[in-house]
Amino acid sequence: MTLPVDRLREPAVRAFVAALNAHDREAFAAALTPGATMSDDGTERDLGQWTEREVFSSNGRMAVESEDEGGLALVATYSNDTWGAMRTAWRFTVEDGKVARFETGQAPVE
Repeated sequence: MTLPVDRLREPAVRAFVAALNAHDREAFAAALTPGATMSDDGTERDLGQWTEREVFSSNGRMAVESEDEGGLALVATYSNDTWGAMRTAWRFTVEDGKVARFETGQAPVE
């Protein structure tokens, strides 16, 4: 089952996922704090380069399966035109109503 984006509990995460799925670069940037950081599978990445490659240039999208920790932790099927679909875990740090950091990687198999 997929959770509707508008039902995600944490407003900053909701804005992040909505902008990502809409491929709206301006809204995505607005969902992040200045200097926001990220990691992918435990490796620090350049946020701008990563989002261009994994989201905007490759039609990335998230179908959220579940949320935890007040909406700061998600499990989602993430898909893009490069890698196809995979089950991923996302953890967010929110500051002043915006995403300051996110960490993503493959979700453990249940």
